[in-house]
Amino acid sequence: MQNEKDLFDTLKEMYPQHPRKEFVSATENTLRQRARSLGKKRIFTKFAVITSGVLVCAFIFSWLISLNGSGIVSKVAHSDGRGALSYAMEEKKPVVYIYQSHNRESFFPELPEQRAYREQPPYSNTKNVTLVGKELSRALKEMDINSIHDETDIDGILKQRGSYFPDSYKVSRENLQKVLAENDSIRMVFDIHRDSQKRSESTIEMKGKDYARIKFVVSKTSGNYETNKIFATQLHEQLEKLFPGLSVGVIEKGIDPQNTYNQELHDNSVLLEVGGIDNTLEETYRSMDVFAQALKVILEKSK
Repeated sequence: MQNEKDLFDTLKEMYPQHPRKEFVSATENTLRQRARSLGKKRIFTKFAVITSGVLVCAFIFSWLISLNGSGIVSKVAHSDGRGALSYAMEEKKPVVYIYQSHNRESFFPELPEQRAYREQPPYSNTKNVTLVGKELSRALKEMDINSIHDETDIDGILKQRGSYFPDSYKVSRENLQKVLAENDSIRMVFDIHRDSQKRSESTIEMKGKDYARIKFVVSKTSGNYETNKIFATQLHEQLEKLFPGLSVGVIEKGIDPQNTYNQELHDNSVLLEVGGIDNTLEETYRSMDVFAQALKVILEKSK
């Protein structure tokens, strides 16, 4: 049979949590006193029960500390402090809204029948910038970023109402207001267009592939001009880090003719001009894939 000293030495070797020396000493003295008052036959049983309780408590305490901001402790502390954006992304709510005010804007390479007549910019009912917005939404989804892609045929609605092209933003505004009212999780709004520049100005090559360059347009007449400009600049800078030269930069418009591009409805609202009349849809898709990566970085930073 082990004596008292042997029992204490054995338990110390079994004890992995390394409590403070003061704790060990105090517990040891208490147990020695109790052990002496018990019969030898009862020493080990009583001692084991008491020590088991001490070990369990020490283990639980050490486990909680070792989590260090993760697991259960983290969830309790994080549940009250996390931002609305982080919550929206975790709950799979939409954080990006994508639409096309000039939804039938197209590209000459996709429309051979129009290429011969270059007096007017290319337009199409099917091969147009709506597909560019769809690609951005798809790329975001692959990164677990939920978006709402509005495929409304704005041009078709204008014709039904007997309205004219300049009223496009009034029609797209209707859906935008509705979506924002129903989804307070939206953190970014993009109206996708096609620029009128020629290929030499709207295209950049990298690693043997051509990409349609992206222009960030901000209205100077919008009530959110300053905040939208900051947001557009952030997009430009992040895109420059990922793919230098893909972004044309931040362009200020909306003065003549006056147009807010509906940007007063949201702080992070930007009009995107993706490529020009001579780009292909494939080139715009590549650009949207890179742009989605930039959005992911910005969203993760803002959590």
